[in-house]
Amino acid sequence: MDKGFLKAGHAPTLLAAFLYFDVSFMVWVLLGPLGISISHALHLNAGQKGLLVATPVLAGAAFRVVAGALVDRFGPRRVAIGAQILVIAGLALTWLLAPHTYAAMFGVALVLGVAGASFAIALPLASAWYPPQYQGTALGIAGAGNSGTALAALFAPGLAVLFGWLNVLGLATIPLTCVLIAFLFLAREPANRPASAGLASWLPLLRSTDCWALMFFYGVTFGGFVGLASFLTIYFNDQYGLAPAIAGTCTAFVVFVGSFVRPLGGALADRIGGARALTVLYALAGLLFALIGLGLPTIWLAFPAFFFGMLVLGLGNGAVFQLVPTRFPEQVGILTGLVGMSGGVGGFYLASSLGAARQTTGSYGPGFLAFSLISFAALGCVLLCRRRWTHAERPPHLTGQTSAII
Repeated sequence: MDKGFLKAGHAPTLLAAFLYFDVSFMVWVLLGPLGISISHALHLNAGQKGLLVATPVLAGAAFRVVAGALVDRFGPRRVAIGAQILVIAGLALTWLLAPHTYAAMFGVALVLGVAGASFAIALPLASAWYPPQYQGTALGIAGAGNSGTALAALFAPGLAVLFGWLNVLGLATIPLTCVLIAFLFLAREPANRPASAGLASWLPLLRSTDCWALMFFYGVTFGGFVGLASFLTIYFNDQYGLAPAIAGTCTAFVVFVGSFVRPLGGALADRIGGARALTVLYALAGLLFALIGLGLPTIWLAFPAFFFGMLVLGLGNGAVFQLVPTRFPEQVGILTGLVGMSGGVGGFYLASSLGAARQTTGSYGPGFLAFSLISFAALGCVLLCRRRWTHAERPPHLTGQTSAII
């Protein structure tokens, strides 16, 4: 790692952001790894399973917008503490009330959605402590907390067999509480946090083409990542007949690679430019998910395809967020909320569309083929952005940073 990066910023806060993000993402996607046990208990069909595991992703998307605004108003440290307490209380209450109907599970999904909003809190906390030349690396390290989705896939299915899926939700409060205590000691509120302009600052952003482009880019990369993290345990069990614990382990492996290459994606974008990196990554994603959609007959072929697919999406996540503070340095909190929201919407779409495709056609293939086409559409969009960012006049705050953008 660059020695200059090690001297810049505030390492304890960066660690705290990573830990908070990690455990929050672990509980955000819990319904996916627990989906096999829940569907057996509640007798759910493929469409119902897809909708249930996708709902926390959508709820997290909505809450991210709120969290982003709160971060700009009150600061990321304070908002993180409040959100973590809310999630812990919600899970404890869920465990005590023991919901056992399909409708009641959507209340659980809303609680988990609050954990998904951690994205719009942890990343501004890390970003505010680091100078522009290290934004990709810092955000990549903090964003590697999405590895929590892999922890959920690795441990939740086996724990559900041993203790029941409801007790797994109760057990999740233990790591959440431990990280909250560590966060209180490690994290510091950024000293130079920009003053909030309130909701009035949202409208100019929503009129910005760059804002919508970044939202679309992240809707594909992170939407693909979290949609697969939520659904793959169910997919491997249903498509290839793997036992829940084995299906969860396979999911964990591919999610881990997508999580831990995120800092590499940010560092790569710092070096060659975020848009340039995304050009290659979207092309690869389109090809890989087209291959999966056309059908792979055995898990021995499917697993490598998903492994490389998640690797590409993970690199893309880091590359997209290298662009956020460089294009909008004064509105990182709101942009993180908006872009993070679009990632959640993308994840909801992918997970629910896979369940719907299975329910209506008897195959997951159409769902993966549609995602492949969306990846190619993102490739076309990023090529247009590269051309416009290259030839358009640079905003004053971007002077001297062209290489980090295009």
